[in-house]
Amino acid sequence: MSIRKYSVKWVAVLSLLGMLLSPFLDAQPLLAPPPERSPGQSQLPEDAPDLAGEFAFVRVQYDSYYRGGFGYGPWSVDFPAADRNFLRGVSRLSNIRVMSEPIVLRLDDDEIFEYPFLYMLEVGRNGGPYFSPPELQNLREYLLRGGFLLIDDFWGTREWQAFENSFQMVFPERDIVQLPPDHEIFRIYYDTNGPQMIPALGNPENIPERDASVATTHAILDDMGRVMVLINFNSDMGDGWEHTYHPNYPTRHANTAYQLGVNFLIYSMTH
Repeated sequence: MSIRKYSVKWVAVLSLLGMLLSPFLDAQPLLAPPPERSPGQSQLPEDAPDLAGEFAFVRVQYDSYYRGGFGYGPWSVDFPAADRNFLRGVSRLSNIRVMSEPIVLRLDDDEIFEYPFLYMLEVGRNGGPYFSPPELQNLREYLLRGGFLLIDDFWGTREWQAFENSFQMVFPERDIVQLPPDHEIFRIYYDTNGPQMIPALGNPENIPERDASVATTHAILDDMGRVMVLINFNSDMGDGWEHTYHPNYPTRHANTAYQLGVNFLIYSMTH
């Protein structure tokens, strides 16, 4: 198993830098537009490594209970632009070396054990994720062995219930807890002042979707209190990444999406 822990000596310095810069981040984009590339060429900076990076962005492909969840279903929303832009963001905003392209894996693929960070989204649509027995076993083992799963972009009571029904099958003995705004995950690199509601494209005023009122962040913890599953509820980081350069997407929301995403990544790599 290659889920591994990384050196944290540089985190304190970079965390301080992130906090010092926080008041100025709304004024300008955190991520400059990428240079023009030929078709098929990586969108990462020229100096970003293509091979053997410390961080690979792995998106989970999953099946849903009904209505088009199989194949290209809710799991593929924002793909691949969001994933590629987040990789660019990590490369530009931290000292973490990244792999050049995102990866898509299913949970019954043992290759997930090679990567310490997984990403899922839209887990409340189409009845929620459907996990086969091998997927349940792999995901449970992956998380208990030190892996980290970030869940993003689902809204309201109905979608929460669909998500909860699915994930109770992974850890029926563990509660889903709400993280307080002062949890270290919100200030390990950037100080985000707790959970933040990040809107979808077309909602510049950040009006809550469905019956949501505020963004909250929840977690499933291991026996030592480490966050194994981080649940970004009533918020859409993926749209913030995907639409970083869209003229109608507010820069402040894109910046917040990167701040939260980098925080979550650094937590996963240091805990």
